[in-house]
Amino acid sequence: METKKVEVIQDIHAENERIAREINADYNRKGIFAVNVMGCPGAGKTSVLKQIIARLPGVKTYVIEGDIESDLDTRTMQALGIETVQINTGGACHLDSPMIAGALKNIELKEPGILFIENIGNLVCPAEFEIGEHIKLLISSVTEGCDKPYKYPLAFEKADIIILNKSDLKPYVDFDDAFFSSGVKGLNPGVPVFEVSSKTGQGFDAVVNWLEEKRK
Repeated sequence: METKKVEVIQDIHAENERIAREINADYNRKGIFAVNVMGCPGAGKTSVLKQIIARLPGVKTYVIEGDIESDLDTRTMQALGIETVQINTGGACHLDSPMIAGALKNIELKEPGILFIENIGNLVCPAEFEIGEHIKLLISSVTEGCDKPYKYPLAFEKADIIILNKSDLKPYVDFDDAFFSSGVKGLNPGVPVFEVSSKTGQGFDAVVNWLEEKRK
């Protein structure tokens, strides 16, 4: 009996993208605008979400928190009365569509509104995986340095909106605005960039206005 070796090549993202399309279609039916929130550890993702959600009093908001371990951010959001569910990856450096599909079984999207999905703190893998979102919101911070667009280009290239957080700390850190801006424009010329401070609240009104226009 002759044995033949068959080589099978399959796009590792194909199944993930199929599930992402199904999730997105379900969001559209329910009137949910989904935001994939990306950023490195310490960029201030949760603090930024708190500032944004506080400025959306007439909009129903939901949160999915992604972490390798712990539920600290979920407890923070729930304490504010925000419907929030936790995903712990146990080591995986990003969220994917099957994880989101599983989490959605634990949160009822009863009203139209905005779902914020806080991805794992990482500027590499989260940008590679669609999770059913409508937009990718990338948070960077002045304390990370101005070189991040050059070191982690995919995240900046795929972002639909970029938030530069901790702008109140510029006087105390070595941050080159022109260098950062040039790197962003070289990768993603039309992307809006908003400077904010999650400490003072500065700049968030403009972010919320942009999100509301995008949601419409």
